[in-house]
Amino acid sequence: MRRFSTMRVAAVWAIFAACAALRADAPATKPAVPPPLTHYMGREIAQTMHFSGAEWLTRESREREEDCRTLLRELGLKPGMVVCDLGCGNGFYTLKMAQLVAPGGKVLAEEIQPEMLDMLAERAKEAKVTNVQPIVGTTVDPRLPEGKLDLILVVDVYHELDHPREMLAAIRKSLKADGRMALVEFRAEDPAVPIKPLHKMSKRQIMKEIPANGFKLVREFDGLPWQHLMFFQRDEAWKGN
Repeated sequence: MRRFSTMRVAAVWAIFAACAALRADAPATKPAVPPPLTHYMGREIAQTMHFSGAEWLTRESREREEDCRTLLRELGLKPGMVVCDLGCGNGFYTLKMAQLVAPGGKVLAEEIQPEMLDMLAERAKEAKVTNVQPIVGTTVDPRLPEGKLDLILVVDVYHELDHPREMLAAIRKSLKADGRMALVEFRAEDPAVPIKPLHKMSKRQIMKEIPANGFKLVREFDGLPWQHLMFFQRDEAWKGN
């Protein structure tokens, strides 16, 4: 597990002091962390994308390849919403979401790599975006406020989570009663999608894993060039494992 440069991140993110009230408090004592999984429900878990490859997230061709405008439109973001970009990387979607929930709304930018948040801070400063609040999460806890989020966007991140049960439990707790998780994954069913197999997921596999952790599928959008877009809410009938 990588060590977090908390002091350095806090200094870089001083420009977001106005958002400090939403910052998740770190636990007083660190709970025991279970060993990371290498496989889950028959799927091999992919390695987390390292911050040294962050330029790929903001590549010039991304809009054309993934139709990001359409994805954002389908999220249904409105001013005043409190949303999260989980595994936000260098903030490609974070900054776009921040514009859509303003005025009055905020984006919680969660990452386990402080270096990614450093990059996001610089990009936010250049764009004069101030309604973003950084959170240094862990591999088992995104440190999100409980019951406060309208939407959590998880773009090409879920397949890399090496503690999927713990992360899904935390996501579930953080959503409002009508809050949604928008899961975006490259389509494993389509061999033409030029992404490594370990970084793709099929709908069948998604539906094997997500409902088993207390979620129900409430909407799908199949109009993206390369990716699935599936919306999940808490399944109140779920009794747990």
